Amino acid sequence: MTSRLTTLPNGFRIVTEAMPGLKSASVGIWITAGGRHERVEQNGIAHFLEHMAFKGTEKRSSLRIAEEIEDVGGYINAYTSREMTAFYARVLQDDVALAVDVIGDIILNPVFDPKEIETERNVILQEIGQALDTPDDIIFDWLQEACYPDQPFGRTILGPAERVSGFSRDDLTKFVAEHYSPDRMILSAAGAVDHDAIVAQAEALFGGRKAGGGGAIQRAAFKGMERRETKALEQVHFALAFDAPGYLAPDVYTAQIYAMAMGGGMSSRLFQKIREERGLCYSIFAQSGAYEDAGQITIYAGTSEAEIADLTSLTVAELKRAASDMTEAEVARARVQLKAGMLMGLESPSSRAERLARLLAIHGRVPEPDEAVAKIDAVTMPDVRRYAGEMIGADAALALYGPVGKAPGLEDIRRGLGG
Repeated sequence: MTSRLTTLPNGFRIVTEAMPGLKSASVGIWITAGGRHERVEQNGIAHFLEHMAFKGTEKRSSLRIAEEIEDVGGYINAYTSREMTAFYARVLQDDVALAVDVIGDIILNPVFDPKEIETERNVILQEIGQALDTPDDIIFDWLQEACYPDQPFGRTILGPAERVSGFSRDDLTKFVAEHYSPDRMILSAAGAVDHDAIVAQAEALFGGRKAGGGGAIQRAAFKGMERRETKALEQVHFALAFDAPGYLAPDVYTAQIYAMAMGGGMSSRLFQKIREERGLCYSIFAQSGAYEDAGQITIYAGTSEAEIADLTSLTVAELKRAASDMTEAEVARARVQLKAGMLMGLESPSSRAERLARLLAIHGRVPEPDEAVAKIDAVTMPDVRRYAGEMIGADAALALYGPVGKAPGLEDIRRGLGG
C-alpha cells in the first residue's frame, strides 16, 4: 500500500492510502494545535474547541451533525492531544464525501452559540471532575506536570476548572484565528478512498483560506520534580518518569524497545518480578512516549500502602540490573512486539489514517512501514544495555497518589539508582 500526498498552494495537505478490498474508510482532519500551543491563560481551550466543534455550524445544528453521519451508519469523534487536535469519522465507501463535508464544516464554520458554550462548559467541568475521581487517570497529568513544571508541555489538556469556567466566545474565536490555518491542517483518509476526489473536495472547502504560519512553540525542558497527594484510597498509585528521546532523536526506537522489555507485557521484567514472583501489585507497566522535542519512559503501578516501599525498591533494582544483564532474548521479544503492534495497526483504516497524519506532521512525508521495521531491527542488545545505563542517570520525576505516607520519595529513588 502506497500513500499519496497533495499539498494545496496555501499549505493544506491531503494524504490518503487506498486499502483494496475494504468497503469503508476513515477520514479526518488533524490540526497541529494542541495543549502545548496554549498560553497559560488559555490552558484547556484547545480541548474546549474540540467539544464546541460538534455544537453547531452555520448550516448544521449539533443534532444534524450527528444525524448526518449516523443516518449512513457511520460514527464521528474527536480528540485533543498535547500536539494536535483531530476530528475524524468512519463511514462506508459511498459516504466519504459526506464525512469530508461534515468535518470541514465543523472546523470552518462553527457558530459558538453562547448558550451552547455554557452547556458544553458544564460538560467539560464534569469531565474534569471525573478525571479527578479516577486516580489512574489523574496520576499521569500530575506526572506530566512534575516532568515539565511551569511549561505549556506540562499542563493538563483538560485545563483547570477555574480556567474553563472563564472561557468566552471571544477566547474561542481568537484561538481558532491564531492556530486553525490551512497550513497547519492535514486531511488524512484510508480505506476505500479516491485520492483525486478527496483532493478536489478539499480544494473547494479549504483552498480559499489563507495560510497563517503560526508561532513557535516553547521547547520542552524536562525538570524532574515530585508530586505527592495524600488521599484515603485503597491503593497507592505510583508513576515514575525518566527523560527520554523525542521522535526525531536517534535513540527513539531503542527507548521503545527498552520500555517494552521492562514493562510492555506479561513476559516483561517488571511484570514477572513484581507481580508474578512477589505479588506486590495487580497492574504494573512501562511505556515510552515521544513528542517533537521531548519524551518520557513512564512506569506505573498500583499497590497497597504496606507494599509500596518494596515495590519501589524492586523497580529500582530492575532498572539498574537491565544495564548489565538485559538479554538478547528479551530484546528480540521486545522488537517483535513493537513491530507486531505497528503492523497489526495497519490493518485498521482508522489507525492507518491517524498514522498517515502523524507521520506527515513529524517528517513532512510518510515513510513506508518497512523503514520503521528496519530501524527497529537495527537496535541491538548492547544498544539497549547502553540506553538502560544512560537512563538510570537521567532526570526523573515522580507522582504518588493515595495513602502515600510509607512511599519512598524521588530523592530515595535517585539514591537507589546511584544518582
